Amino acid sequence: MKQFMNFRNLVILILTFVFCTASFGQKIEGTVCDAVPNQVLIDIVNQTDLPAIAVQYGLNPTPIDQVGTPPTYRMQITNGQTPCQIVAAMQGDVRISQREVNRNLKVVEKHGESWTNGRSWAIGRSWAIGGSVKGFNKQWFPNTIKLNEAHAISKGEGVTIAVLDTGIDLNHPAFAGRLVPGYDFVDNDNDPGEVGALWTNPVYGHGTHVAGIIALTAPNAKIMPIRVLDADGVGNLWRVKDAMIFAAQNGADIINMSFGYPEDFAPESNTFLNDLFKGCDDLAIAGEQVFSEFDDERLLIVAGAGNGGQIKNGADRIFPAAERGVTIADPNGIDDNLLSVGASTRYDKLASFSTMANVENRSRDRWVRLVAPGEDIISAIPGGRYGMWSGTSMSAPIVSGVAALVLAVRPRNPPQRILGDIVEEIEESGYEWKCPLSSRNINMETSRVNAFCAVTNNQACYPADREICDE
Repeated sequence: MKQFMNFRNLVILILTFVFCTASFGQKIEGTVCDAVPNQVLIDIVNQTDLPAIAVQYGLNPTPIDQVGTPPTYRMQITNGQTPCQIVAAMQGDVRISQREVNRNLKVVEKHGESWTNGRSWAIGRSWAIGGSVKGFNKQWFPNTIKLNEAHAISKGEGVTIAVLDTGIDLNHPAFAGRLVPGYDFVDNDNDPGEVGALWTNPVYGHGTHVAGIIALTAPNAKIMPIRVLDADGVGNLWRVKDAMIFAAQNGADIINMSFGYPEDFAPESNTFLNDLFKGCDDLAIAGEQVFSEFDDERLLIVAGAGNGGQIKNGADRIFPAAERGVTIADPNGIDDNLLSVGASTRYDKLASFSTMANVENRSRDRWVRLVAPGEDIISAIPGGRYGMWSGTSMSAPIVSGVAALVLAVRPRNPPQRILGDIVEEIEESGYEWKCPLSSRNINMETSRVNAFCAVTNNQACYPADREICDE
């Protein structure tokens, strides 16, 4: 009997090990290849090679869709392999100039992700329901960035900001008279309202909160709600492409992106959004992919840097914000029309949750070049109410609003203005932060946004030798 029990225990132990190993392997694969199943994005050198490439890698030879010239193809995988396996197999194929999975991207406050602290509505430092419009208008951050002084000069007239997010509460009083038509690229209809329920969906209200911050920061700017994230706060690259084209074709000047994805697999194939950002910049580059779908419209893009501040050293890159980074191949920065935004606190320190670049890593230098208030920000939530949330998702719309204030007083039509000038002015007119952060083992070099200094383009608002740390 004892021998039988030992044998049975051994069998159970073996089966448990096999099950756990299999489950763990699936988890690793799911984490590493967080992408839309059965899809891959490719650019090829010679378009006539597409049928042969499709056969070799198990793809449907007829693209699902395509964009740009020369085109990026969205291809269907038919051989049962994962997108990451297909992308890895394509490495070194000289016929393929770029290859990428159709990555999933998520709100940077989404709980349970390895690259964020999960500062969501219902978990951790959650929001508080019951705030008032008075609390919304009288909160701490406008004084910190000298917003009232900026409003004496500009309130964002004539500027439209597209909010790519979970949708918004279209009937919230904070948006009365401030909305232009948007679109829902999740359900593919003309109603970009939030979908979900409080407490059931932890990110429900994210887009409303983000848009409310823009409404406070740039009260005369228009807001274009575009739903690209589902009720769980998840979207993908191709959906963002559709949203960017819609925004450009319908009069947007600025795009706010309070979402991201980590550099966790095939980083050398991270190209799709990079190309799109270049495609809606003022400066055409010979030999680069052209996107006639943008109708020659130019977009300034603002992206949250992510909430991984206490994970590893807090300097891991989060895209699309990290498209702003300097690399060895491109020492002048990748995208002049992109503002990547970290978070500051009411005490004018770097927020503990905010991702921050390490300027000593010269191959990835200063991709977080700007911070803005992102702690305990009061804004609109669905149902006509107000609540408090923290995260770089809250910092990004403050900068989007400041950018609208600047664009309203300094039109950026070439040759008078280019988007790179606007980005530079907003960065250089801020409060310079430059110091070592021993808690993260990094050196920080960035600036905290100042609306008044940006609007007046006063790059001497603060003495150049002032330094600030989070400790």
